[in-house]
Amino acid sequence: MTGRILSPERFEADRPRLRAVAHRMLGSLAEADDAVQETWLRASSADLGEVKNVTAWLTTVVGRVSLNMLRSRRTRREEPLEAAEAGLGAGGDPEEEALLADSVGVALLVVLDSLGPDERLAFVLHDLFAVPFDAIAPLIDRTPATTRQLASRARRRVGGATPAPAGSRAVPAADAPRQRQAVEAFLAATRGGDFEALLALLHPDVVLTADRFVVPTPEPVAVVGARTVARGAMAAAGRARFTGPALLDGRVGLVMAPHGRLRLALLLTVTDEGISRIEIIADRERLAGIEVAVLDD
Repeated sequence: MTGRILSPERFEADRPRLRAVAHRMLGSLAEADDAVQETWLRASSADLGEVKNVTAWLTTVVGRVSLNMLRSRRTRREEPLEAAEAGLGAGGDPEEEALLADSVGVALLVVLDSLGPDERLAFVLHDLFAVPFDAIAPLIDRTPATTRQLASRARRRVGGATPAPAGSRAVPAADAPRQRQAVEAFLAATRGGDFEALLALLHPDVVLTADRFVVPTPEPVAVVGARTVARGAMAAAGRARFTGPALLDGRVGLVMAPHGRLRLALLLTVTDEGISRIEIIADRERLAGIEVAVLDD
């Protein structure tokens, strides 16, 4: 043993990468910062005598810490929707959380949240951070070949390679670009508080429906008319911070996912005259039945 110890300066040089790994593993910026701090506590007391690549070693340490946190999360109660939207109960800066989620891709965080912990680790470390399967396998007590299979399975989920459920309303390939353009413009107008731009996107007789878990209300809500729907969208602009485009059962829509956890899905119907229907889903059983995938760049 050489007694080589990691200096704070050396750790700080890798902090952005470690934070990025932990955020993609955990979906929450506050939890990611906790994982990085735990990584420092472990690394600062370790002997690095046999470590040749400190960055790679630290990446596996933060991966293991995040994996343990992910596994233990299942025993904790889910945060209420209102707390998640306000950034309460998780610490951190909600604005920074939203900006980071947007840069990563809200849909990707949603898909990652649907994976098992081992699948998630294999995909994040290998596909997003180029960690070899030989280094990942010991973290999950698997062989490199099995770890490769886990990452491959996760990759198919991210890309939406599984068949769409029976009865799903996949958009024909010819209409997909128009659908995507309308969805992205709707999100941009909502985030920007641009009432007139939003109004221009909507069919004059657009119908918005929301299940009883969205508000919540005793009964589902139905709203008709472009101005009424646009005013409602402006009032819900706070939710747009954690919202991003996604493939929902093969059609372009929007997902709202504070801290990477799916809370709402918006299905939009687009015609030549604009967005004619918006369906907002918050029912957890229905959300669980929707296949979410990441849109191609």
